[in-house]
Amino acid sequence: SRTVIREAIASLRADSLVEVRHGVGVFVLPPQEGLLQNGLRNVDAGRVSSIIEMLEVRAAIEIESAGLAALRSSPAQQEIIFECLEAIEQQIVVGNPTVESDRAFHFAIADSTNNPRFRELLEAIGKQMIPRSLLSEGDASPSPADYMAQIQKEHAAIARAIADGDDSAARDAMRTHLKGSQQRYRSLIRRP
Repeated sequence: SRTVIREAIASLRADSLVEVRHGVGVFVLPPQEGLLQNGLRNVDAGRVSSIIEMLEVRAAIEIESAGLAALRSSPAQQEIIFECLEAIEQQIVVGNPTVESDRAFHFAIADSTNNPRFRELLEAIGKQMIPRSLLSEGDASPSPADYMAQIQKEHAAIARAIADGDDSAARDAMRTHLKGSQQRYRSLIRRP
């Protein structure tokens, strides 16, 4: 009906996807600059505050994800988490970048919730999920050893809490990890 069409066009117009030209028609607009295909805005790597914003969103998703993984994960899923942890460690040892391994670790935790929406949300965030990939020209260069040792220590605490089935400890470990990342990026703002 016309009412349904009118409402659909109004909704598309509100999302800046179409432009209505009275007397002419409805035209699809080009994608807005700065938006990912899923409607999320790209993280502006030139603004540390933009990176912190993304980490805050990840915290909202991943703290609960870790807790649910501790309660719901199977031994096979826990094994995958530890395999991802080991893959990160191997990359650190040989001096290779760890961005893809790090992303796989967080995806494995999301998968261990047995709720596919957690992984879907992380996939929607995309490559910008791991901020150091934005600052180091993709996955081309490894991060400093002390930085990676701290992150790996945080990852290990998350994995252990999930394997122990301790949802409170898993949430706390993920909170520590993501809040620690926020603090590390905030320190970049304060540098002279």
